[in-house]
Amino acid sequence: MSEWKEYKLEDFTTIHNETRIPLSKMERSKRQGKYPYYGASGIIDYLDDYLFDGEYVLISEDGENLKSRQTPIAFKANGQFWVNNHAHIVKGKKDFHNNLIIYYFKNLDLNPFITGAVQPKLNKANLLSIPLFLPEKEEEQKAIAEVLSSLDDKIDLLHRQNKTLEQMAETLFRQWFVEGAKEDWEEGTLGDVIDIFDNKRIPLSKMQRNKMKEGKLYPYYGAASVMDFVNDYIFDGEYILLGEDGTVRTDEGYPVLQYATGKFWVNNHTHIFQAKAPYNNFFIWNYLSKKNIDRIVTGAVQPKINQTNLKSLEFPTYPNKLVNEFIEITNSQFEKINKNKSQIHTLEKMRDTLLPKLMSGEVRVQSLRNETFVKQETINNPSSVGAKQKKN
Repeated sequence: MSEWKEYKLEDFTTIHNETRIPLSKMERSKRQGKYPYYGASGIIDYLDDYLFDGEYVLISEDGENLKSRQTPIAFKANGQFWVNNHAHIVKGKKDFHNNLIIYYFKNLDLNPFITGAVQPKLNKANLLSIPLFLPEKEEEQKAIAEVLSSLDDKIDLLHRQNKTLEQMAETLFRQWFVEGAKEDWEEGTLGDVIDIFDNKRIPLSKMQRNKMKEGKLYPYYGAASVMDFVNDYIFDGEYILLGEDGTVRTDEGYPVLQYATGKFWVNNHTHIFQAKAPYNNFFIWNYLSKKNIDRIVTGAVQPKINQTNLKSLEFPTYPNKLVNEFIEITNSQFEKINKNKSQIHTLEKMRDTLLPKLMSGEVRVQSLRNETFVKQETINNPSSVGAKQKKN
């Protein structure tokens, strides 16, 4: 095993900030196209031209996310794209360097390097001053990046499989229940076909959640995503979550949905419900995923969907035979999606456990030229990783 030493970002990358060109919203509106336009936290628009071509790492330069870390502050941009002046542009000198940098920054405390009380900022000088403690031998650096990226590759594959399965079910639903809609189908409401469990929700403050970190942890859901993990749960089963306030609709006007399975906790910013027979949750999910909800959203400053309005949402009285046929055809897809979600959760937990251990040297990996270590075994048998950690 190699010794660890201190590096700086420029030891692994070249910096390309001088190529960035910010464009105002008005300028972008006149240049709409197919090329992503990146800001500090991701894609914010699409343009008719690009500045970069290849694989780069973008590191947030300013913005509240530098402290809150709601989204990654170091992320990849691939292909042809444009970047404004709110993200640093770096490119690894070797292929694996991009992954290594992303993983290092994911586990890094940036507070000592951020300036600005109102508008947090990570300027270039401070970025380049950050010490990176890594193995001296390049093969061990590469091994760390490959172990972690193998997990991310598998997670991405499972997400893409689920996306395909969801699109197949969505296509069938549209053909049978939208394009094939009959005039004699009577109108009903969503409240007729779901059971709502909002009265069981319990919000927890951040301080309360911080005291619930010992032992096995379960997801804590907010209006649009998993916000945290706590060592207790309220619900156990399969439920649909629909944002109640704050982030409640997509740009297309569809509801913000989450599908929660297993044991979990929910705060009071998302509705929680299950389908009534003869429907199942997957049927209701497909109906809502492309249903415009603008009519039931209230509040100009803080968008809100109250329970009364949610129940009033239109829902046709579909023929039971057709509903049952749809459920029978899509049941295997639904089961596969849930199985993939469970594996994604296992792999993400494994990755997040390994990440700080690998980046600190607590867990060491040998060169992948001599031993595959975690890479292939992780993909085929995730439960074996614990034993490997102990041996090293």
